[in-house]
Amino acid sequence: MSKEYIIYIFQIALTIFLLFRFIPKGRIREAHIAYLFKLIITWSTGLIVAEFKLIEYPVRLFPYANKASFIFEFFLYPAICAIFVVNYPKNKNTFNKFMYYFYYCISLTIAEIVEERYTDILTYLHWNWYITWITFFASFYMSVKYNQWFFKETKETD
Repeated sequence: MSKEYIIYIFQIALTIFLLFRFIPKGRIREAHIAYLFKLIITWSTGLIVAEFKLIEYPVRLFPYANKASFIFEFFLYPAICAIFVVNYPKNKNTFNKFMYYFYYCISLTIAEIVEERYTDILTYLHWNWYITWITFFASFYMSVKYNQWFFKETKETD
């Protein structure tokens, strides 16, 4: 088994653990909405990035069906986003909210840089780490806003 598949197994196990650890039972519905909304974003943008050869994924699941990273685009990133949205610090000041975004984005970006440099999980072709950071930030922001909108509407109708 290659080191890439060992990394995939570790990432999946860690993400499942984090889901159980950081999503309270009473907020699973919010996590589902955040996960599904993030799937819309990652499915479309992930395929665009792969099709336009901005990033290449040499080692991936379903290589003949999908040029994007199935594990990252369809499980890891949406699951991390669900954790992000459920634990978002709504009642904190703007600086604390920005730092919350910053820590998540920088952690994911550093992990991606390490994968890009030392494994065959992904290869930047016409891409840079700062584009990754910006796209993480923008997609997290959209997910938070969508969840706020979605649950504001449902609370008004209850």
